[in-house]
Amino acid sequence: MKQEELLRELNFELFSEGQIVQIFEGLKKDLDVSIYAKKEYNSSQMLQIRIGLEKNLNISQYAKFEYNERQMAEIREGLEKGLDVSVYVDSEYSNNQMKEIRLGLEKNLDVSIYANPDFDYYKMEKIRKCLEKNLDYSFFLKQSFDNLQMDKISEGLEENLDVLLYADPKFNWRQMDEIMIGLEKGLDVSIYANPDFNYYKMAEIRRGLEKNLDVSIYAKPEMDSDKMKLIKNYLIELKKQKERKNKNEQFRNIERT
Repeated sequence: MKQEELLRELNFELFSEGQIVQIFEGLKKDLDVSIYAKKEYNSSQMLQIRIGLEKNLNISQYAKFEYNERQMAEIREGLEKGLDVSVYVDSEYSNNQMKEIRLGLEKNLDVSIYANPDFDYYKMEKIRKCLEKNLDYSFFLKQSFDNLQMDKISEGLEENLDVLLYADPKFNWRQMDEIMIGLEKGLDVSIYANPDFNYYKMAEIRRGLEKNLDVSIYAKPEMDSDKMKLIKNYLIELKKQKERKNKNEQFRNIERT
């Protein structure tokens, strides 16, 4: 259709100023604006289609009312990079989910592992990064974790910690963090890796282990954290007292010899 015919047919009263701008910008570049000169497309969607036309992309992949402008942008970027966008050309995917799949395709990853509309984009991101670093991503497939829990599991995997000890939805991210700290310090975290201990209690047990205390004296789920702290501090005091006594005894023995 010639420009003049198209302009006569279009009812510009139905378009916003932004839409009109996109139509005329396309006409200035001799593009077939009839593809997007439809009131159902907002100006941002029109822009994405216009850019695709300018770059001779297969815009039929995304020039559809069901895609918002952000989804269109992700599909367009994939087309520009020569990716197989058919993997994520699906309106069930949000633009952020599409982005995670696109980034995986760019790295030649097996995106089929996480290209699932039921996975939110954050879970997709965690799996993608595991694939990039050859880390075990299975934890994110087996269980449902919130974002903060996934962060702690990712951190543990990157530090080569035994995340099996805390990769459990029963632990909130703060509890996971306490177990992580213990693992980083080489402590026997099995003593407090128990969902019945809140993270305050876990912290008191961990600090006791760091001081080589007999934490079994107070590592009891039914005991509140304030009592744990009180007992821990007294155990530290008694230990120091005993160490001073032993040193004094050693000095006396030296003097006798």
